[in-house]
Amino acid sequence: IPQRNPIVRGIAHIRGGTISVMDMNLAMGNAPLENINNCFVIISEYNMAVQGFLVKAVEKIVNLNWENIHPPPKGTGKGSYLTAVTRLDNELVEILDIEKVLAEVVPRSVEVSEEVTAKKKTGDNHLPLLVVDDSSTARKMIARTLDQVGIPYFMAVNGRDALTKLQELAADGQPVTGKIGLVISDIEMPEMDGYTLTTEIKKDPRLKDLSVL
Repeated sequence: IPQRNPIVRGIAHIRGGTISVMDMNLAMGNAPLENINNCFVIISEYNMAVQGFLVKAVEKIVNLNWENIHPPPKGTGKGSYLTAVTRLDNELVEILDIEKVLAEVVPRSVEVSEEVTAKKKTGDNHLPLLVVDDSSTARKMIARTLDQVGIPYFMAVNGRDALTKLQELAADGQPVTGKIGLVISDIEMPEMDGYTLTTEIKKDPRLKDLSVL
């Protein structure tokens, strides 16, 4: 494929559609997978796009509760491809930040149009937003977008972290709706997912009037 990213090994036609196939070994800085005739392609949808991930093998497919999935150790560094870790059969399993991989292969523009920026400049000042996402790549993209339109924000790395921050804001008894304009949350996150976070917000009389996106 002309001008393709080296991580993209090729394309495949699946169920009437054409998808790119990415080598997960290459994506993480390792050697490319060999003998791809014996490899597997995991087809998945992220950010409203379907793509295939070339892997050496599929060990097993498991269902886990988000309470059993934890943030990666703090020493993993900013360039890490980990978004979470869990234990399976007494072994530590690393969970990859697929959004980081996709952002490197197919960078997405976060430029805000001049029309939107102009409207913001003539509007009222915004209350800060609470942005909740376990992917550092997603948080950076949202932050760059909000910075362009001058909307203040603060971040949480998962639902439990966000709920703790909200409860701390509500501790003085003042309405939280006067302190936060909106909660923007991812759905799949370690320790507490977005659905559970929304349920906890609506259960708490101090937080129930908050809008959650």
